[in-house]
Amino acid sequence: PASHRAPIPGRFSPLKWCSTGTRRILLLTHTMNSRAALALLRSCASVRTKACAFFASGPQQEDGRFYEFRTYSVKPAKMNEFMKLINDRIHMRIAHSEMIGFWTVELGGLNKVFHIWKYDNFAHRKTVRAALPNDKAWQDTMSLLTPMLDKMNVEITYMVPWCQLEKPEEEGVYELVSFQMKPGGPAVWGKAFKASIKSHVHTGYTKLMGIFHTEYGLLNKVHVLWWHKDPDSRAAGRHFVHEDARVVSAVRESSTFLISQKNMLLVPAPFSPLK
Repeated sequence: PASHRAPIPGRFSPLKWCSTGTRRILLLTHTMNSRAALALLRSCASVRTKACAFFASGPQQEDGRFYEFRTYSVKPAKMNEFMKLINDRIHMRIAHSEMIGFWTVELGGLNKVFHIWKYDNFAHRKTVRAALPNDKAWQDTMSLLTPMLDKMNVEITYMVPWCQLEKPEEEGVYELVSFQMKPGGPAVWGKAFKASIKSHVHTGYTKLMGIFHTEYGLLNKVHVLWWHKDPDSRAAGRHFVHEDARVVSAVRESSTFLISQKNMLLVPAPFSPLK
């Protein structure tokens, strides 16, 4: 029938496509030769998958690169000894994969260190983890470090698609703000969260280093890493933005999707790439 040959509307709607698009395409292929019909079905299947995935979880990154967050709680009496040993021998671990940064927690926690490692994909991480036990020098180091620890926590995170990892032009301190968002992923809260972050960036009192979304660990969690010249400039900047109507409005909108949040003031170690 003529109705079966009607063209697909030019105004693409992913939600409508997910529910009715397949039926329309199957009907359309009745009017085409087999080779053309097969090519159309393959093309539309790819578009349909991407469209529905967007509505499920929001924009996706293009590659498999991810960042591993490690937080270690060190026994109080061992903090100085731990940092001295790490400072002397961390180059052994860096030889296996890229370290983004290593910090001690100054505020928001006590006797803790926080570090970020970059991997190209999970196969890359598997290769690195398999090589570490065969590195005798590093294993000897770990045999000294491990007894100094009370607790170790690991999270796997992806950089959000609309942000890239930055590097400051000068040394300073860092603030890691962790947001526990309501379930649903970036498709639910992404727009409001992005607007809130950008409102802070535009004030200029701080510099955004990166935004990370958890893949393994506590889900629906977003970590935002900020750089500040020093703690006092951070305090002055916070006082200033609390009087900025644009920031207040954006934060109020984003907070409707928020469950909880916490932050830590981080001091980079001498060997940290991010300083």
